[in-house]
Amino acid sequence: MGGENTIIYVVEDDATIRELVVYTLNGQGFEARGFERPSEFRRACRAAVPRLVLLDIMLPEQDGVSVLKELRAGAATRTVPVIMLTAKTSEYDKVIGLDAGADDYVAKPFGMMELLARVRALLRRTEGPDEVHEYRCGGLYVCPEKHVVKTGDEEVSLTLKEFELLCLLISSEGRVFTRAQLLESVWGYSCEVETRTVDMHVKTLRAKLGPAAGCIRTVRGVGYKISSEE
Repeated sequence: MGGENTIIYVVEDDATIRELVVYTLNGQGFEARGFERPSEFRRACRAAVPRLVLLDIMLPEQDGVSVLKELRAGAATRTVPVIMLTAKTSEYDKVIGLDAGADDYVAKPFGMMELLARVRALLRRTEGPDEVHEYRCGGLYVCPEKHVVKTGDEEVSLTLKEFELLCLLISSEGRVFTRAQLLESVWGYSCEVETRTVDMHVKTLRAKLGPAAGCIRTVRGVGYKISSEE
């Protein structure tokens, strides 16, 4: 196996989840590729050893725990960080995955911001500190790694979901997110809350941001974006 450890591989047979995870990782500055089957993933590993693997347990051809054991047995992949993704939530399943050599474990449904936080935390543990990202829009300042939000010189206190919503919007400044996309990314895939939950959180977020609230723009009939342009 060769190649540089720069790519994150996502092994997940559910196309909707796989594509959203890959899209989100690429949008956040990572390089990511998705695979439906272990055989495809195995071929890719021979061409380029990944930086990190997101590995579902329930897969066609072979279960994820067996794939993980293969990774841990290979000289080139023995130390590659692995986060298990699974719909199973029992303590027994979690223990099996961790005993097989997984570094972390995320149960579905999960939000994209939670998954990104777990990916960054694992990379910090295995590679050293990540680059600190800072975002500004008008008088608004956001640093996801430090969990800091400021308007001018004043620090703003937000709930976890308000913070994750703001981070997602400001890290993709100018991009319009539909309410459905925001629900999937912040609240999790199978969240059955109505889209007005997004509107309620945007409303409270704007109230807390005060003079910087205008950065969050409503795109009529579509959703929301962050933009400093008038």
